[in-house]
Amino acid sequence: MTLLSADPLPDRVPVPELLRTGAVHCAYQPVVELATGAVLGREALLRTPQGSGWGSPLDVLDAAEEAGMLGELERAAMTYALTDAARASGGVAQTLFLNIEPRTLSRHLPLVLETLAQRAPQVRVVVEITERALALDPAGMLDAAARLRSVGCAIALDDVGVVPESLAFIPLLAPEVIKLDLQLLRTLEDPETITVAGAVRARAEATGARVVAEGIETRDDLTRALVLGADLGQGWFLGRPAPSLPDGERHAGRIPRPHAPLGGRSTPFEIVASRRAVRVAPKQLLLPLSRTLETAAVTHRVPPLVLGAFQDERFFTGRPARRYGRLAQQLPFVGALGTGRPEGLPAGVRWAAIDPTEPLAREWIVLVLGAHESVALVAREIGDGRSGGPGSAGDPARTFEFAVTYDHGLVAEAAQSLLRRFGAEGRVG
Repeated sequence: MTLLSADPLPDRVPVPELLRTGAVHCAYQPVVELATGAVLGREALLRTPQGSGWGSPLDVLDAAEEAGMLGELERAAMTYALTDAARASGGVAQTLFLNIEPRTLSRHLPLVLETLAQRAPQVRVVVEITERALALDPAGMLDAAARLRSVGCAIALDDVGVVPESLAFIPLLAPEVIKLDLQLLRTLEDPETITVAGAVRARAEATGARVVAEGIETRDDLTRALVLGADLGQGWFLGRPAPSLPDGERHAGRIPRPHAPLGGRSTPFEIVASRRAVRVAPKQLLLPLSRTLETAAVTHRVPPLVLGAFQDERFFTGRPARRYGRLAQQLPFVGALGTGRPEGLPAGVRWAAIDPTEPLAREWIVLVLGAHESVALVAREIGDGRSGGPGSAGDPARTFEFAVTYDHGLVAEAAQSLLRRFGAEGRVG
């Protein structure tokens, strides 16, 4: 995104002045139970005063970032909404959906957590994260989600369906709420839309996540939302943004409790081997299996992400590197890990370095995670692993303990443990 200059146009009130005068405020749009019409909660939308010269809230956020005041702007908006919710609640439950920019979560997370921790106990918070942010900064967004949940916030994955390939990230974030992008209501006849809806519905059935259809502007839109599998809705037909929260409005309805983060500090082999049978085989017999899993990824109904741990950079050369390069041209995220950093990393492949002394340096992992299908081969070399590696020209009799799982939740947990090593795009994890 191109950032605006920190110096506003002559007819715009400067961001520092907006903050100094307390002019940053919010409007609130209801999120409604489609079955009953009851209000589940309200989304807080950033606003600036009429006549201040600002258009889209994104303009203000961009200018605040350029001025080095993004954290302060987001804190002002959050504080306004949380204070308003505490005032309006009259002591009954209130649910606020808060949009927090991914760049704010990446750079100012302690400030966000401090602000949220000061909310009134009756105010329940759902923090919205866009699906695109996960692909750009997996480690940052997964860490942010875990820490937000640690202070009692639920997570909503926003704009789902803008890039259908990003559906593979849903099981990684494991959101309590999934918000379908408003464009899906306009493209219900498109098979791609049906694919998105099916993946989201399957996730909701498996986990109890709530599904919100955004952009419901007409009764026909409401019917379309039901066809897509939404049980919650948002849009002008259900309620326009209001300048304040209604006094004493009780926000009932179920939102799953924030769950503990997946993965922890365990390696994929440790995660899978603790719950699946472990066998022993030489490298030469495992190589065909690993290659088949990698190349089959492009046949999945919804493109998955692929992660491979190669022990050492020496083993991510030649055929393995070329194979991963081809996958990266077709899949939403392809990552490779190993000690060091290979020269000539294929375009589109993300690399994360491993410390040679840590347990993951002995593991050989091939992991495919999609919205529907998933599989992981996890293997740990018997011995010190220094004589060769998967895909290398080393001793074909090198032996590994290994396990294979198709369990979606288990594969997602293993994937989280690896993706926490991949920082923002363009920066080595």
